[in-house]
Amino acid sequence: MAATLRALIQGSGFAGQGHTLALRDAGVEIVGMVSRTPEVVQQVAAELTIPYASTDWTQALRDLQPDIVAIGTPGGAHYGPILEALAMGCHVYCDKPLAVTAAEAKHLYQKAIERGVKTAYATSYRYQPHALLAKELIASGSIGEPQEVECISHYNLNPLIPFGWSHRMDQGGGRLNNNFTHKLAIVLHVLDGQVLAVNGETRNDLPRAPIVHGVHDFRERERFAPAANQLEGAAWAEGDAEWSYTVLAHMQPGPRTTQPVSALFKHSGLQPRYQEDYVAFYGSEAALYISGSYAQGPLMRCPRGGTWQAIPLPAHITDALPAIDDDTQRNWTQLAREFVADIRGEGSAAYQTFREGWMFQEIIDAVRAGRGWFQVPQDL
Repeated sequence: MAATLRALIQGSGFAGQGHTLALRDAGVEIVGMVSRTPEVVQQVAAELTIPYASTDWTQALRDLQPDIVAIGTPGGAHYGPILEALAMGCHVYCDKPLAVTAAEAKHLYQKAIERGVKTAYATSYRYQPHALLAKELIASGSIGEPQEVECISHYNLNPLIPFGWSHRMDQGGGRLNNNFTHKLAIVLHVLDGQVLAVNGETRNDLPRAPIVHGVHDFRERERFAPAANQLEGAAWAEGDAEWSYTVLAHMQPGPRTTQPVSALFKHSGLQPRYQEDYVAFYGSEAALYISGSYAQGPLMRCPRGGTWQAIPLPAHITDALPAIDDDTQRNWTQLAREFVADIRGEGSAAYQTFREGWMFQEIIDAVRAGRGWFQVPQDL
C-alpha cells in the first residue's frame, strides 16, 4: 500500500466539501474533485487546494487512479459513478442514501464484496457524543432491559423552498433518505442491535414547488424561497418525495434482552414543533431522554419512580472524537478516520458500510410502498 492514500471527490457542495475535509483529516491526499458545473468545481477545488477539477468522472478516474473515492452528491447521482469506481478497485466513502432503490443499493453492495474493497456509508450522526453516552449507559445496564425507543422531530420548513433534488425520489430526495437514515443509525448503534421488521407510511406535503435558480448548497435553500407576493408568474415543478413519515420497527438489541424492542420514528418536515425534538430510550428500570432530533443533547435519565437528572458527557467520549464544533463535520471526520484506519489494516470494521446502505434502502422502499409489516433481510 502506498505511504499516502489518494482520494477523488465527487460533488462540490456541502457533502463534497465535508468529505474532503474529513478524509484529509484522516491523512488522505485529496487529488481531485468532480462536479457538474465547471465554474463551481474549479472555484471550490481552488478554495480547498485540490489540484484537479473536472466535470468528467470517468476521465478523472482514469487520470488520477485514486485509492478512495468519496461520493457527496444527491442520491440519484450515486449508482453509476460508484459502479465505475468499484470496477477500478477503489474503496468508496458514500453519503446517504446509497442509491434510490433497494435493488440498486443491493447491487452496489454485491459488487463491493466481489471487488474486495472497503466501503463506508455516511449515516454518521451515530457518532453524536450523547448517543455514544447512551450506548455506554445501556450496555452497562443503566436502564435495565431496553423496551422502547422514540425518535420525534418537526422541522417547520418553508413550504416555498425552491424545487430541487430533495423534492424528487429519483434524485435521492425524501425525508426517509435524508432524516430517517441518520436516526435509524443512531438507534442501532446505541442498542448494538438489528432491525427485524418495519411498518409505516409517508406523506408528500409538497406536491409542487417554485422553480428558483441559483441554489448550490441545499442548506441555503430557504434563503432563495420567494415571498408570497412574489409568486405571480412563477414557474412550478411537481415533486413526489415524502416530507413526513411514521415508521414502526421491531429491533433486536444485544444478548441482554429477552424480546424485541419497539421503536417509533416520527418526523414532519413542515409542521412546527411545540416541544423540542428528541430521541428517547425506555427500559425496565429507567429511561434516557436526549434533546435534539439527532441526539444533540443534553442527556437526561429517570429511574422508575424517580426524577429526571442530567448526565454530563464524560471526557473520554469527547476526547476520542475529532475536536470539531460542527456536528456534521465532526461525524463525517470520525467515520473517515475509522474507514481509513481499516483500509490500512490499523483498525476494525465496526463502522457502517454498504451493507447498512442496502438494508436501510430495503426498509425505505417497503415503507414507501406501504407493504405492511416487512421482514428486513439481514444479509445477501
